[in-house]
Formats: sequence, C-alpha cells, structure tokens
Amino acid sequence: MTALKYLQAYPAALQEQVRQLIAKDKLGAYLEERYPERHAVQSDKALYAYALALKQEHLRNAPSIDKVLFDNRLDLTHRALGLHTTISRVQGGNLKSKKEIRIASLFKEAAPEFLRMIVVHELAHFKESDHNKAFYKLCEYMMPGYHQVEFDLRVYLTWRDLQGKP
Repeated sequence: MTALKYLQAYPAALQEQVRQLIAKDKLGAYLEERYPERHAVQSDKALYAYALALKQEHLRNAPSIDKVLFDNRLDLTHRALGLHTTISRVQGGNLKSKKEIRIASLFKEAAPEFLRMIVVHELAHFKESDHNKAFYKLCEYMMPGYHQVEFDLRVYLTWRDLQGKP
C-alpha cells in the first residue's frame, strides 16, 4: 500500500483512486491531461505583479503587499508550499508593518492553476489568519474550484515524490 503523505486528510475512497492510478502508472498522464500548460511567471517581479493583480481584483481593502518572491528555501519537508509573513519594525516613534509572500520555487515549473491556488491561499491569510470555514470560503470566492485544484496539487506533489524529484 503506497503511503500518500500529502493526501492523508482525504477520504479513503479518494486515496484508493490515487493508489490505483499509481499502480497502473497513469498518475502523470492524469495530471498532464488536466493541467497541460505551464505558467509564464518566472521572475520575482512577475510574481509580485501577478499577486498584486489578484489582490486588487478580490481584496482591495486588505493590507498592501510589500514583497512577493519565489523562495528556494521553502521545502516540502516543512509542508510549506507558500508562506505569508508580517514583519513589524519600529522606525522612530512609529511601528511599520510589512507583508510578504514567499512561494516555493518548485512552482516555477507548475501549472498556472497550481500557482494561482498557492497565491490565493497566501492572500486569503491577509484577511483570515486561520484555516477555518471563512478562510476556505474566501479562497473559493477568489478562485472557483479551489478545493479541486488543492486536491490535484497534492496529487501532483505525490507524483513528484514518486519521480524522485526534490
């Protein structure tokens, strides 16, 4: 029985479907059929513009984004596909706060839907800090079909592991 570390929270029936695709060596074909394209966002500057456009479209009243970048140090061992941080500094008598989003570099080569899902997820944390019902409702608002793409992203990560990719 194949261990599916990225899919542990999903029902056993879904996990079994993924195991069957693995056993038939069709997991890669499934992903290629559903997500045949790769996105064109390859630089930190382009990623910032991409995230800013999504924020402007869906979260106009959320705090501004100060930095968005691909991060080579984010890895799957810590289950971090993306990271949002708020850095507060005292400047003179004022407290300055900066919002940053970091996306794991492995998503430079991913499908556009996967990149959008990660960016939407991190942007949603600007409004909702916890992974609660309101958080996922916001994600679904910003990206209809969010839950399916999140599942498929976890299938993609499983496939990458099977391929021996770091």
